[in-house]
Amino acid sequence: MRTLFSWSVVAVLVALGTGCTGETKKTAALTKELFGQVGGHEVHLYTLRNTHGMEARITNYGGILVALNVPDRTGASRDVVLGYDSLASYVKDSPYFGSLVGRYANRIARGKFTLDGREYTLAANDGPNHLHGGVRGFDKVVWDVREPESTPGRNLVLRYVSKDGEEGYPGTLSAKVTYTLTDSNELRIDYEATTDAPTICNLTHHSYFNLAGAGERDILEHQLMIAADGFTPIDATLIPTGEIRPVRLTPFDFTAPEPIGSRIAQRDSQLVCGLGYDHNWVLSKPAGEFGLAARVTEPSSGMSMEVWTTEPGLQFYSGNFLDGHHLGKGGRPYNHRYGFCLEPQHFPDSPNRPSFPSTVLRPGQVYTTTTVFRFTTDNAR
Repeated sequence: MRTLFSWSVVAVLVALGTGCTGETKKTAALTKELFGQVGGHEVHLYTLRNTHGMEARITNYGGILVALNVPDRTGASRDVVLGYDSLASYVKDSPYFGSLVGRYANRIARGKFTLDGREYTLAANDGPNHLHGGVRGFDKVVWDVREPESTPGRNLVLRYVSKDGEEGYPGTLSAKVTYTLTDSNELRIDYEATTDAPTICNLTHHSYFNLAGAGERDILEHQLMIAADGFTPIDATLIPTGEIRPVRLTPFDFTAPEPIGSRIAQRDSQLVCGLGYDHNWVLSKPAGEFGLAARVTEPSSGMSMEVWTTEPGLQFYSGNFLDGHHLGKGGRPYNHRYGFCLEPQHFPDSPNRPSFPSTVLRPGQVYTTTTVFRFTTDNAR
C-alpha cells in the first residue's frame, strides 16, 4: 500500500458564513473559527485545504464533517456532503449528518448484549433496537481538539473519553480520531481506542454524500460498485438474521457498477417494506487488510469517490428516511434519497452474533481502523 502521508504545512481558515460567529482565534498549532456553544463548551470550526483546492470543514461537536468541497470535471468546487449552516441546526435535529459514530455504530438488537457472562442494557433509540451509540452517542458530544498533535490546515486530531457506564457501555473508552486531507484529494480518517475494562467498540463516519452537490437532486443516477460478494440479510427492524447471503441474482449485486436507483424499488424480502438499501455488505478483501470497498461515480459532475478501509463490512444507506423536513445549507430541503452513506464498520449486532467478526475490546488491546475517501474526476468536456 502506498503511503498517504506526504504534504507541507499549510494554515488556512475559511468562514462558513451564517453558521460562524465570533472572532477568529489563532494559536501556535491551528487557526480556528468559533462555531457556537453546546452545554457551556465552545465549539469551533476547522478548515483543511490541499494544493488542489479541495477543502474539508470539521467541527469538534460530534467530529462532524460540515462541508467537503471537491473540484468537479470543470474545476468548479462542489460541496458533496449534506449538512447545515449552523451549529444550532445540528444540535436540534440531525440524522447523523457528517458525524463520528460510536461507541457502537449501527444497530444492536433489543439494546442488549452479553459480555463475559454479564448482560448489558443500552438505550432502545431506534424502535426496539439500539442505534449508533445511543441517545447521546459520539455524534452529540464535544470532542477535545489536540492542537499540538495537529498539522495546521492538513490534519485535525480529536479525542474523547467515554466514561464507564456512559450510554450503558462498560469500561472507560479513550478514543482518538485523526482527519487528514492529502494532496491526492483524499480525506483520510484514522481511529484509535483503548479501554480499562472489557467492552465493545465499532466506530465509523456518517457523511451523506451527493456528488452532484448537496441539495441538488436525488442520488439514484449515481453509479455504485461495492467490492463484496455477500451481504447480511435483515429482519423487519433492520437487524441481521445472522446469515451471510451471496449478492448474485439479487438487488444487492453491485460487483459491477449499477445506478443506485436501477433496482431500488424491486420487491425483495430483504428490501424491508420497499424502503431501499440500509444493509451491511461483507467485503471481499481479506479481514483487516486495507483495500477498496466501493466506488461511486456521478455522471453530471464527472466526479468519482472511492472508499478504502481496513474494516470487514460496509453499510450502504440510500437516504430512505430523508423527507424534505431537514432544511440544509442555504435553506435547501434534503428530499427523499438526496444523499447516500457508505459507512465502513464491523457488522450490525455483532455482539449478539458469535459468527460475525468480534467487536470486543479488552484492556491492553488497541482498536485501530482506517478509512479513506478518495476523489477523482474524468476529463473536462
